[in-house]
Amino acid sequence: MKNASRFSLLLLACLFGFQALAQNVGIRAGLNLATALEKDEDETYSDNYKLNPGFHAGVTMNVPLQDALSLETGLFVTKKGVKYEDNFFGANVKATVNLYYLDIPVTLKATTSLGESGARFFGAFGPYFDFGFSGTAKATAEFQGMKETEKEDVKWGNDENNDDIKRTDVGLTIGAGLEIESVQVGIAYALGLSNNSPYTDFGTVSKNRID
Repeated sequence: MKNASRFSLLLLACLFGFQALAQNVGIRAGLNLATALEKDEDETYSDNYKLNPGFHAGVTMNVPLQDALSLETGLFVTKKGVKYEDNFFGANVKATVNLYYLDIPVTLKATTSLGESGARFFGAFGPYFDFGFSGTAKATAEFQGMKETEKEDVKWGNDENNDDIKRTDVGLTIGAGLEIESVQVGIAYALGLSNNSPYTDFGTVSKNRID
């Protein structure tokens, strides 16, 4: 976590330190619809997962390269995780896992003008690097009028016996949208590439997804 904090502070310093070189610094926030791919050799457990609504918010920096191309990066707080609901032997079980990350995307952005309206269409693609810093898991079971709820903090790390999820998440993001003057509206999809499960026996895989 110390390394993630140092890297985040360094990136923030770069974001504001290079402002004098005509890069564009802005603020971005929006809705996340998170889920995950979770499976092993026998079954894909995430087939029954539901989208877990969340958010992202932070600062962006756009560095012009040439003509319609630019490099866009930033530092965000983003929420990922999963929601699950099923019935086991007559008991209704609901579970929610909320994961909070520092998110650093690095995307190549292409823009094109949409005529005299002043609006511009853009597309962006590139990797992201995330560092988990907080998380909770909550499960509720209800059976014949009785209800029990358990909640605990997520344990971050690489120990397959004691930890729940690896702290570092790496993947790809792709997005598109419209720019009107200084306002940008768009959609993006984040595809986790790294296996975030500390336990990897029997082909166990856990990868984040965000719509």
